[in-house]
Amino acid sequence: MKVAVLDITGKDTGRKVELSKDVFGIEPNDHAIYLDVKQYLANQRQGTHKSKERAEIVGSTRKIKKQKGTGTARAGSIKSGVFRGGGRMFGPRPRNYSFKLNKNLKRLARKSALTIQANDKNLVVIEDFNFDAPKTKNFVDVLKALELDTKKSLFVLNEENTNVYLSSRNLKNSKVVKASEINTYGVLNANKVVITESSLEGINSNLSK
Repeated sequence: MKVAVLDITGKDTGRKVELSKDVFGIEPNDHAIYLDVKQYLANQRQGTHKSKERAEIVGSTRKIKKQKGTGTARAGSIKSGVFRGGGRMFGPRPRNYSFKLNKNLKRLARKSALTIQANDKNLVVIEDFNFDAPKTKNFVDVLKALELDTKKSLFVLNEENTNVYLSSRNLKNSKVVKASEINTYGVLNANKVVITESSLEGINSNLSK
């Protein structure tokens, strides 16, 4: 698949690049995508939730009424979960939600996500660019030129670029990552994936193994 290379003003440079079939032209695997996205979202959870259980409530442990003859259900102490102010039964406890996935499966999921975006024509290749200083306005100008100012976008750079990263940091709908930091959720969550020319090689080498 050949894609036209644009400059940061949105104009066609007249050049085209060939997208690797091994990365951008595979048969998407929906289950691999599901597992990789599930892992990503699970890793975002802090897992610090906690509620007080019966043993942690301050209160009397006296049996509040006799066992039989009252005509109502038997009851223990006032700390029981059936009473107001009592401990919560089977409440949440701190836990780690993360889980492991096979590297090959994660690689397959990311290639599937890139393939889906390429097939839907949501993938844009642009020339490498840089800013003289970190300014949000410069990055906004690039988004407007590419008609992405009202859409979610993911910019993939070949290597860390402080000026570009800092220029995009205040924009909630745009994210800048390195080729080695691509993840399935980030690719599919974006309306457009913008890839710089030099980062294509990095993506291919990381995902073609």
